[in-house]
This record gives sequence, structure tokens and C-alpha cells, in this order.
Amino acid sequence: MTPEESQAARDRVVPDVVAGGLRVLFCGINPSIMTAATGHHFAHPGNRFWPVLHLSGFTPLQLKPSEQQRLLDYGLGITNVVARPTARADELSTEEFREGGKALTAKVEELRPAWLAVVGVTAYRTAFGDRHAQIGPQEHTVGGARVWALPNPSGLNAHWTVKTMADEYARLLSAVGTR
Repeated sequence: MTPEESQAARDRVVPDVVAGGLRVLFCGINPSIMTAATGHHFAHPGNRFWPVLHLSGFTPLQLKPSEQQRLLDYGLGITNVVARPTARADELSTEEFREGGKALTAKVEELRPAWLAVVGVTAYRTAFGDRHAQIGPQEHTVGGARVWALPNPSGLNAHWTVKTMADEYARLLSAVGTR
């Protein structure tokens, strides 16, 4: 990607992959520059979302970012806490997270997924003011949906392997049940 393409991507809005009544609405922190450039969620080659989603049992095969619309066939969707694309999540302000949490709550109220899965516990803590949240199911709901905080699949998150992330995502799948 050229510097010009990278700069242009910072001004793009990445459309959500959503429908009413999803089993799980996965919520990323914000789009990467690669995601904004391609229009496909979790598109950076180092991001482990798509392999983890498959290995955990949410999808019967590993989808490519360009196949993201197929998630709807499985009752799954994708959105973000903050819409602004950045190279790193630490470029976002606390205020952006809080405003994103409000917008996400309204989106969840409208779409009515059974579960909201926030992919990144720090983003969840900041967006919803829950300083003590841990990975796993949360006590309160967002917009009427049950909430699960998941590890961030970014390649920058060295604390979790593909296997340990897939295990945590599988715990959510168990809680969700099958269609």
C-alpha cells in the first residue's frame, strides 16, 4: 500500500456486516488502515480473527475477509466500537471510545442480536466504563444483548495464541448454542 493509499484509507467508513436478530454481533475496536483500504473487516494479514472464528466452531470453514458477508448465513455480524480507521488502536481517544459505546448501544438496541461480543477487553472497559471487566461473559447487557469480552485477535496481541483465542471464542459459542 502506498503512503497515498494509506492516507486515503484513513477517511473511509467501513460498512458494518449486520442484520436484525443475529446470534452474535462481533464488535472490533476500530478498522485498521488495511480494513479501510479493502472495505473488509479484520483484513490485515496479521489479524487472527478469521482463523480463530473457524477454529472455535463459529464457521464450518475459514472465511477470507472478502467473504465477510457470508457471516450473515451463520447468524453472525461485525461492527466496531469506533468507526475511525487507524494504524493502531492506541491512536484513539478515551472520548472516541465513550462516544462509540453510546453509538454501539443504539445499534444493538435496533438490531437486537442475542449476544454482543466485543473483541478487545480494553476497548470494552473504556467504551462502557467497566474498569474491572475481564475476558468472558459480562454481568450487564448492552442495548438488551448479553455481552462477552473476547481477546483482541490483532497480531499485536502477543498474550493470546490462535489456540487460546479459539478456546475462548468456543466458550462463547457454547453459551450461544446452535441455530
